[in-house]
Amino acid sequence: MISSSVSRATVVFGGLSAEHEISILTGLQAERVLAGAGVDVQCVYWAKTEDWYLVPNNLEARDFADQVNFVPAGAKRVELRIGPKKGSGFYLEGGLGGGKQLQTGPIMSCFHGGPGEAGGAQALFELAGLRHTGGTVAAAALGMDKLAFGGVMEAAGVPTLKRVLLSADEKPPFDGPYIVKPRHGGSSIGIEVVQDWETAAALLNTSPHLRSGAVVEPNRPELFDLNVSVRTAPTLAVSEIEKPVRSGGAIYSYGEKYVRSEGLSAAPREFPADISPELRSTIQTLAARVVELTGLTGILRIDFLSDGTEVYVNEVNSIPGALALYLWPDTPPADLLVAALEEAERTRPQATISYEEGVALRAAGGIAGKLQGLPQQPR
Repeated sequence: MISSSVSRATVVFGGLSAEHEISILTGLQAERVLAGAGVDVQCVYWAKTEDWYLVPNNLEARDFADQVNFVPAGAKRVELRIGPKKGSGFYLEGGLGGGKQLQTGPIMSCFHGGPGEAGGAQALFELAGLRHTGGTVAAAALGMDKLAFGGVMEAAGVPTLKRVLLSADEKPPFDGPYIVKPRHGGSSIGIEVVQDWETAAALLNTSPHLRSGAVVEPNRPELFDLNVSVRTAPTLAVSEIEKPVRSGGAIYSYGEKYVRSEGLSAAPREFPADISPELRSTIQTLAARVVELTGLTGILRIDFLSDGTEVYVNEVNSIPGALALYLWPDTPPADLLVAALEEAERTRPQATISYEEGVALRAAGGIAGKLQGLPQQPR
């Protein structure tokens, strides 16, 4: 048990994303770690049916795979209410105890991809007045949007590969071969390596992962992956660097990352990465700069590409698989998670609100006058 101001917490996982199953694994791990640290923890599952459930503690992954609709036995439906009349938050539905509000404490968000990681869940929690990890709505959206993230890095002078929107009408400003990625998504899902623009553009219609938008960047087969984690509480700290080992493909695949019973710490990798002290220092400096530019908080993972000398920021994972606990071998996992919850509980960054006390409304006059000069709908 560790000393902490957090006595109760809620772990949320699942979500509407291709990474739904990985989110379940991350959530179950977080629940075990927090419970082991003496935190009174409960789990809320966002099912594929779009329903929310309070699920029992100490579940296993198979409990979510063997049931109808992938909802485990003992699950109780809950709803997220937003409104001051009875109090915003999660409420049990129906039956004995129906209508009872859950006392959540700070929320540990374990969603990967989709609206859970990209700002949707963060917006819901903000509107409901619930403290949560996973960054602000704006920071989460930036972290998930590969095009926007790459643009921010490029504008700030952070080294990154040229990345543009994949268009069926306009050829990229650089030659192939190309790596094509979903604009919103992670875990290597939907990533393709192609030789020419015509093949890349055709994927917009044939790949289910690219239909909502894709980015394209030059394929640099001489570059290898280097990953690092950053925690923003209690102070900013950067982990040791890992070098994932690819099995011969052009990318570090979903299977290499996640389809292992031993967890991410047993995935093929070199840890710590055998790189020069200069490259290690550059990566750690760039990692802190990425946090500053995005405004993300909590426990992050930042992925780089390097040839051993040059290094490029590839992407940021605002809610990484297994919450990147495996990148902190000298830090107890509970210390990482509890610090993130404490940070979420004490800080709630929001846009400044300055009401004008009716000045604009009183000066507005009639709405009909505001519409003068606009084209009129034919009668």
